[in-house]
Amino acid sequence: MNAAGLAGAAALGFPRPALAQGEPLRIGWLAAMTGPSSAPTVGFNRGVVFATEAINGAGGIKGRKIEIVTRDSQGDPTKAVNAVQEMISQAKVHAIWGPTNSGEALATTPIMARAKMPNIHPCVIDSLIDPAKYPNAFRIAPSNTQWDDAVRNYCLKVLKVKRVAVIGDTTGYGVTAAKASAAAFKQDGAEVVYLGNIDSTQPDMTPDMLRARNAGAETLVVWSVSTGMDARLFNTRARMGWDVPIVGHPSMASGEIGGLLEKPANWDKVYAVGYRSCSYDESGKLTPRSEEFVARLKGKVPLSDTLLWWVAAGYDAVSLIAKAVEETGSSAPDAIVKHWNGLTKYPGIFGDYTYTAKEHNGYPTEEVVMSAANSGRDGSFRLAPGYS
Repeated sequence: MNAAGLAGAAALGFPRPALAQGEPLRIGWLAAMTGPSSAPTVGFNRGVVFATEAINGAGGIKGRKIEIVTRDSQGDPTKAVNAVQEMISQAKVHAIWGPTNSGEALATTPIMARAKMPNIHPCVIDSLIDPAKYPNAFRIAPSNTQWDDAVRNYCLKVLKVKRVAVIGDTTGYGVTAAKASAAAFKQDGAEVVYLGNIDSTQPDMTPDMLRARNAGAETLVVWSVSTGMDARLFNTRARMGWDVPIVGHPSMASGEIGGLLEKPANWDKVYAVGYRSCSYDESGKLTPRSEEFVARLKGKVPLSDTLLWWVAAGYDAVSLIAKAVEETGSSAPDAIVKHWNGLTKYPGIFGDYTYTAKEHNGYPTEEVVMSAANSGRDGSFRLAPGYS
């Protein structure tokens, strides 16, 4: 066994000796690898591959190697449904990681619940987590309410704006998130002067941006996973000479946006949802756990064109599934779910996860912050102005 394999095993807490080889642990990976919603999936996938290679290189889980069964949903709920059904009935996966887009998850979560398939995903729509309806589904990332609270609090308490425009894309996620965000702003006393949904492939953002400006918006709140749409919004804002801050979805900080901008300055005053585990301090240092993780990724996994939290969450998802099998000695669905229901501050890279039988939102709210979107370095970011 090589040094890299030993390091990977030690980091994940798995035993180093390889035991008797058994049936592979098949993890379904429902991934929008292509299409307009693919940016997060590319990062997640790098974490999935890195974790899998580390575990398998160290002998697997009690001699069982991990086999990742990847299906590209292309961000299409219909394709996602077909992929899930095939994973369950034909590929015989033991657990499913994904999908990564809430629009797909709205279609696939009930199917996995009926099949009692252990499922862990990063999709943020609140209704996707309901232990009574979906006792097998767990969230590895914050809920949309946690994201929404961070964005709204930053707009109202730090930027001190009172008139906001809320924009989402036309996916199931974008429509739901924009509507929920606008409702929460109104409840907190802000005036939502414009609420709209834009097709993420729409080439010209000018009509919507003009409506928002003419309505008197003091900030734009954007909910979309499409980096292309984000970049067009930033470019349009610059061409209009409109110096309004843009606050919202983590995708607005994705490294690939840099190549889509007409000029770097178009990325100024953009604040994206971020996390303390993936934020660096004034001296440029990450948290110790994240520093160690980035050091292990160096030369193996590129971070310049993605987000560290995407890579870390993909890594943690595989780890959480593997650890459940390692601890229980079983890949049976009820064993995996029971193990997850007993986790308290499980030390992942992205965060410390806590789940119970009645709470399947496992990410700590206090770790959700806002980042300066154009400050990316190895997929991590400087905290937005206003944080200590």
